[in-house]
Amino acid sequence: MDRLEGLIEIFLQPGDLFVADADYQIRTILGSCVSITLWHPATRTGGMSHFLLPTRGAAAKSNELDGRYGDEALQQMINELKRSGVQPVQCQAKIFGGGNMFPDHCHAGAINVGQRNGEAARAMLTQHGIPIMSESLFGVGHRQIIFNVSNGDVWANQVRPTRSAIEEKP
Repeated sequence: MDRLEGLIEIFLQPGDLFVADADYQIRTILGSCVSITLWHPATRTGGMSHFLLPTRGAAAKSNELDGRYGDEALQQMINELKRSGVQPVQCQAKIFGGGNMFPDHCHAGAINVGQRNGEAARAMLTQHGIPIMSESLFGVGHRQIIFNVSNGDVWANQVRPTRSAIEEKP
C-alpha cells in the first residue's frame, strides 16, 4: 500500500477485489482476466475486481465466495457496497481486460478465455441492473488499469506485444 497524490494505492492480484471510499486508488494488470469497476457518484464509493474465469463451473464446497470467478467476485462487491449503504443499481460500471495473450495459438472460430470473461462481465452487470458506462475489452496484449475512487475515473493502457517480443519466443 502506497500513498500517491494523497490517495492510498491498492494493487489487485488475480482473484482479488477491493471496495473503498474516495481515499483510495486501485490498480491492476490484466491479460485475459477482466476487471469490473463499480462507482457510486453521490457517495464516492467504489470497488474493483480482478477475476480469472466467468464462473466456478461446479458447486463450491463452502458458502464462501471466491474472487477468482466473475460471478462470485461481482456478488462480493455488491455485498460490500450494500454494507456501506450503497445500492449497486445506482452505481456506474466499467469493464476492462479480456485480452488475447496468445493470438498465434488460437483456432479459427474459437472463443478464447478473455472473450468469455468479457462477455460474462457484460451479462452479469445487465442481470443485476447495473448500467455499463464504458468498456475496454479484448484485443491483443495486456492492460494496465488505475481506478481513482474519488472521482470514478479509470485509466486503461493496452500494451500490445512488439514484433521483437513475439520473435524472441523459444
